[in-house]
Amino acid sequence: MLQDLFLFSPPATVPAAVIAAIFGLLVGSFLNVVIYRMPKMMQRESDNYVASESGLPLPHTDRFNLMVPRSNCTHCGHQIRAIENIPVFSWLVLRGKCSSCGTPISARYPIIEALTAALSAALVWQFGSGWTGLATLLFAYLLIAMTFIDYDTKLLPDDLTYPLLWAGLLVNLNGTFVPLADAVIGAAAGYLVLWAVYWLFKLLTGKEGMGYGDFKLLAALGAWLGWMMLPTIILLSSLVGAVVGICLIVFAKRGRDNPIPFGPYLATAGLIALLFGPEISAFTSGFLGGA
Repeated sequence: MLQDLFLFSPPATVPAAVIAAIFGLLVGSFLNVVIYRMPKMMQRESDNYVASESGLPLPHTDRFNLMVPRSNCTHCGHQIRAIENIPVFSWLVLRGKCSSCGTPISARYPIIEALTAALSAALVWQFGSGWTGLATLLFAYLLIAMTFIDYDTKLLPDDLTYPLLWAGLLVNLNGTFVPLADAVIGAAAGYLVLWAVYWLFKLLTGKEGMGYGDFKLLAALGAWLGWMMLPTIILLSSLVGAVVGICLIVFAKRGRDNPIPFGPYLATAGLIALLFGPEISAFTSGFLGGA
């Protein structure tokens, strides 16, 4: 039975969901750092590698990682104090501006924090506050980071896709979500499906329709949710992509020649499949069966 596809802990209590939301706010603040800094770390590493291979001085010798240097205003260099770094609240109190120079601070920062908090509460509420619930939080946090990094840079870092993939296989060693065999097949099938689509599209058009990071992301989703959920994820990602694309064209006046990377659609579909996948699969199976 599809409704028995996922085996999870009893639903959490309201206090547990509230604690998860508060924890999610803090994690969301850190995810903002990951989203901003990881692409820059990758670029700096690439620049240093090219320079070293060419025998040139390294262009980046200062420490720059997820912890160092401290967060600061990109306009005036003002270091963000702890009181100015309270998720959502500080942005509201500061009215979305730097306390030093008054430069606007993107509303995306509190949005990501609030999104992470809401997802944390929803996942703990549905999957419980035990091992399974904590695993779903890791799943969601990695997908949130990848969604915004891919949207900004059209990159899905291996430092995020590979941990998600291996974590999915480890989580399913004891069949937390699906049997291990289904997880392994899901990882392989997820990669190969998009790999085949990539090469077919390239042979027909001479263009690259997606990146290798998309293959790895779908492989990771297959490792977490199993091969049986892959058709649902692909269908959901296509629907999400169509809705977002139409909205951007209509409301944001974004041209068709500026598509959004596929990673955010896959990540959104993966989260929907985690929360509602068995119900969606049961519905589609019943619909197709009835047809």
